[in-house]
Amino acid sequence: MNGDPGIIAILDALLAGELTAVDQYLIHGETYSDMGYGRLAEKALHESEHERQHARALIQRIQFLGGVAHVDKRQPMSVGQTVPDMLKADLALEYHVVGELKKAIAACELARDYVSRDMLLVQLEDTEMDHAYYLEKQLRLIDAVGLPNYLQSQMGPAPSEPV
Repeated sequence: MNGDPGIIAILDALLAGELTAVDQYLIHGETYSDMGYGRLAEKALHESEHERQHARALIQRIQFLGGVAHVDKRQPMSVGQTVPDMLKADLALEYHVVGELKKAIAACELARDYVSRDMLLVQLEDTEMDHAYYLEKQLRLIDAVGLPNYLQSQMGPAPSEPV
């Protein structure tokens, strides 16, 4: 099927953002694991996988529309060195994605590409209601109980190695 070239370009730009998120959550997850914060590691690695699923959906849609998915592109990553810095970096990334998704959804509406719009609406809900909300909650917890208490609550065994 030949899709709207503008929509394909927008989806490809979103793909770069999702692939960046995959990588950023991955490095943060492995850093949390190395620091002994197994609960944070498990969540970050789960988010990395979830972002990979978003990327996969974008790739499939781009290909369906007759485009080429450029999986070699990334946006600049922001890798934190401390737990609060990593949480803030991931939240900033999610806020950026929310803005880009909203613009993309509006463009899909104008182009009458309702299937792409609906796919992006699902990703927007995941981004706002799951990813960003979780990160906001963690930062509020740090403020409420203090960093040492928060970090102690995140200790635990590291996630098992992938097979």
